[in-house]
Amino acid sequence: MSTLQIQTARVFEPLLQPARYKGAWGGRGSGKSHFFAGLLIEDSLAEKGLLSVCIREVQKTLKDSSKRLIEAKLKDFGLGEADGFKIFNEVIQTPGDGAVIFQGMQDHTAESIKSLEGFKRAWWEEAQAASTRSLNLLRPTIRAPGSELWFSWNARLKNDPVDVMLRGPELPTGAVVVQANWRDNPWLTEELEQERQDCLRMQPDQYDHIWEGGYLTVAAGAYYAKHLAEAKNDGRIGRVAADPLMTLRLIVDIGGTGAKADSFVIWVAQFVGKEIRWLDYYEAQGQPLDAHLAWCRERGYTPGRAQFWLPHDGSSNDKVYNVSYESALRAAGYQVTVVTNQGKGAAAARIEAARRLFPRMWFDEAKTEAGRAALGWYHEKKDETRNIGLGPEHDWASHGADAFGLGAVVYDEPTAAVSLPKRNFRAV
Repeated sequence: MSTLQIQTARVFEPLLQPARYKGAWGGRGSGKSHFFAGLLIEDSLAEKGLLSVCIREVQKTLKDSSKRLIEAKLKDFGLGEADGFKIFNEVIQTPGDGAVIFQGMQDHTAESIKSLEGFKRAWWEEAQAASTRSLNLLRPTIRAPGSELWFSWNARLKNDPVDVMLRGPELPTGAVVVQANWRDNPWLTEELEQERQDCLRMQPDQYDHIWEGGYLTVAAGAYYAKHLAEAKNDGRIGRVAADPLMTLRLIVDIGGTGAKADSFVIWVAQFVGKEIRWLDYYEAQGQPLDAHLAWCRERGYTPGRAQFWLPHDGSSNDKVYNVSYESALRAAGYQVTVVTNQGKGAAAARIEAARRLFPRMWFDEAKTEAGRAALGWYHEKKDETRNIGLGPEHDWASHGADAFGLGAVVYDEPTAAVSLPKRNFRAV
């Protein structure tokens, strides 16, 4: 076969030229995977002996890899052994003794990754699952002259490492990144189009993520998904300024210190009459108390102006420094309240209180974005076999949601009529 002609959607044209990093992100039906599979074959024809690796974060079997798609593309292009391509169980041989192999990055160590030195193409499919550790292992390893790293993914979370790397404020040198969605695919099948329309009709809360490349903001079974949607529709997510006459409540979930510590969270709220105003959100992992207090001071949440509300473990001594958060915050000049009776059933009580009070809650859109993301993800853990709930899933979202629920628990509803000051915020 002398010439290979591959039809390419216009959205992928910027990725046809050599580049150190190539990225394509977006929703379902865009053809991202088909494009990179075709490009890998094209490059293998153009450069004899090219060594390529197709990567996923976790690859238990070849069924989890891109091998089947590449094999299908070879068949579509009419390429076989006569053209230098030969399919084996675990590898695809390419012209000039080149090869395409398939690996999971989670299986690699700093030593084993050296086996990929000399490879000039690395295609990471489903890159939204890539860990920072795996990216840091791979990037300096694929370093041969003219080597390229390719990433295709459906966006999941804003802080996923691949999004930070290729959609953040600073891109790696030589990066070319495109967004591709269903409307960019001139070969979208009728079946996929029907699936898209059904999703829009039946799962409107998931449509933006699945088909338009939006970040995943709501998990299946999320406790507060409906309530967040209603708050947005009601205009209760916008610009919210602090009332200078009201106490600032710093409501905390404690994560501890050290490299493996959970997140330390602060929701900043004011209770103004029957309204709960969520003004700000802070989250940090593995940082000392001084770092949290520095953030408070920078924001003007200082003693006399702000007070801390801690969960029951706020009065427990730190195992290393033998001092409790309660005593340390008091020493810093803050008034502190420790909420007791947060034992068995506390999580359910927090969720119940938050759901009941949600209609009177207002959120500052910009400052509470990360906190609302946690609320949208906070969901029920399921026993799929018996189809029963097992309580809240403990993951990255649970600390932000726990502090939020604690704020709902400590809210004191006024018993007499209260004359509210003129609102100093507006929805946008």
